[in-house]
Amino acid sequence: MFKKKNKYSAIKQNYNGRVYHSKKECEYAKTLDWRKRAGEIKEIIPQYKLELKVNGIKICNYYMDFKVIHLDGSVELIEVKGYKTDVWKIKYKLTEVLINEIEPNAKLTLIL
Repeated sequence: MFKKKNKYSAIKQNYNGRVYHSKKECEYAKTLDWRKRAGEIKEIIPQYKLELKVNGIKICNYYMDFKVIHLDGSVELIEVKGYKTDVWKIKYKLTEVLINEIEPNAKLTLIL
């Protein structure tokens, strides 16, 4: 029996009871986990759902790889990317425009 290969050559990874879409995302999850254990981060929420709406009309959902809440209460939304698809580019651009409505004062971080 053959496993279907991901079209972007990403290999799913398991860490701490969760499946990550790529090795890169999994490695970043480990880094965040260590930072939390060291007391640098208050909370990590993986696969954080954002509902992207324009003029009250839902356009789509976008799942950020991580929502991080820092000790001072500030919020960082992190996307770990290996390959930028056209659909992803549109969703990320839309997120950049709408971020203050969705998550006021949140910082967007893109890990390439």
